[in-house]
Amino acid sequence: MFDLKVINSVLDQMEDARGIGREKMLDAIEQALATAYKKEFGKRGQIVRAHFDINSGATTFSQIKIVADETTVRMDDQVDHEAEGEERPHHESPETLVEDADGRVRFDPEKHILIENARLIKKDVALGDELVFPLEPKDDFGRIAAQTAKQVIIQKIREAEKESALKEFGQKEGDIIIGHVQRFERGNLYVDLGRVTGVMPYDEQIPGERFRPGERVRALLVAVDETPRGIFLKLSRSHPDFLAKLFEIEAPELQNGSVEIKAIAREAGSRSKVAVYANDSHIDPVGSMVGQRGVRVSTVMSELGGEKIDIIEWSENPVEFIEDSLSPAQVLSVKILTDINQEDPDARGHVLVTVAPDQQSLAIGRGGQNVRLAAKLTGWKIDIVSTDTPEDATEETEEA
Repeated sequence: MFDLKVINSVLDQMEDARGIGREKMLDAIEQALATAYKKEFGKRGQIVRAHFDINSGATTFSQIKIVADETTVRMDDQVDHEAEGEERPHHESPETLVEDADGRVRFDPEKHILIENARLIKKDVALGDELVFPLEPKDDFGRIAAQTAKQVIIQKIREAEKESALKEFGQKEGDIIIGHVQRFERGNLYVDLGRVTGVMPYDEQIPGERFRPGERVRALLVAVDETPRGIFLKLSRSHPDFLAKLFEIEAPELQNGSVEIKAIAREAGSRSKVAVYANDSHIDPVGSMVGQRGVRVSTVMSELGGEKIDIIEWSENPVEFIEDSLSPAQVLSVKILTDINQEDPDARGHVLVTVAPDQQSLAIGRGGQNVRLAAKLTGWKIDIVSTDTPEDATEETEEA
């Protein structure tokens, strides 16, 4: 009935190409055969199982009956919510649809066997046990039954692929993955990752960045979600963690934990600020990120299309940290106007930063970008004034 050579070849191909194990495929085949048998020869309410021997190609069918008594099943038809003449789907049995107040289902001789009768077959049987009754072997399935079996196998393959993809990519969530551009549609970039396709929404892309179909692309796997339509893999190149992961690839000090990134403020495609800290006093955290002659930071900048990156050393002292965060501007003084409220994590401190007149535009940055990123990086609200600004004309530069 079956060409075992072809079946084994298909099983090997499904395991290699789609990551679906042989056991899952054999289970799908057995469920398909059982469904086809019930469709062609079975009765409504029956539980039919099939066992397929991959070595001999033989298939055996059996009917399962559940041991029950008056406490688990109802022996009458007093309650029936089905409309007369209305057919149920073939896979639904009557007892699954009708329950009384005690949760009992209607007794179905095709599915249930009373415990007193079951003990005539097996003495130590208990309620809820299953008894197996062999069925007559069949191999002459009709067209409809064969089509039903095909649909079952297709559905099982899809479920197995989804489970395999969830397992594989669920472990990679938060990491950088590599794929090839598939298409650009309605602002979303679709990336071929092998067995599945990832989606990079418009707001997760670097502004101005364009890719051609087939082009290799690296992105951060932000989220792995299961949806009715399959696996949804959300990718990002604008996420701050993408920048952090790129530095991890270039800087061994980040990988071994001797240097850590404390904070990142990023405006993708334009400029970023990164605060780093060394757990080892003998290591220069900024130098380890920049690399010899700037090779490490240059590599990261190239991946991001020339995005400018400021790397500063993180400090517990807010004054020092704020001074460094406004780099490359030179700061004259930092005055804390309102300290951070430790009892309210959402409350922000407020500082007034004084700079020389020729440093004010540099500290603020084009469009306020430098001070805006500094505020995001430090978590403080920063106002910038120059030494020639009258006290009563102090201007709030950035709230960020």
